Amino acid sequence: MSEHESGWFAIAPGIMRRTLAAGAQMMQMIVRLAPGSHLPEHSHPHEQLTHVLSGRLRLFVAGVPYDLGPGDALCIPGNSLHSADTLAEALVIDTFSPPREDLLAQDRSLPKATGQ
Repeated sequence: MSEHESGWFAIAPGIMRRTLAAGAQMMQMIVRLAPGSHLPEHSHPHEQLTHVLSGRLRLFVAGVPYDLGPGDALCIPGNSLHSADTLAEALVIDTFSPPREDLLAQDRSLPKATGQ
């Protein structure tokens, strides 16, 4: 089964995401980041909580760097420009409020599982 078929989507080279759960007011996804990968600067209206499960990241929020390791979390306000550099292979949980409809639409593009 390919990564796409298992629910994983590329965000940027070396960075993959998969939605864990979504409700009316929030959604959560897991993100795998390869060492040395870079998430380009972007913004979205959603408030975002990033929680590092393993590895190390340098997040930039409105130009301010934050070095995060296992157990660290950071709130990224909506509409804030942010980017990330992966310092060591990382696994991250991102929670968004409200849900990211663009990502959920991508999830809906997956073929439905049958026979389970």
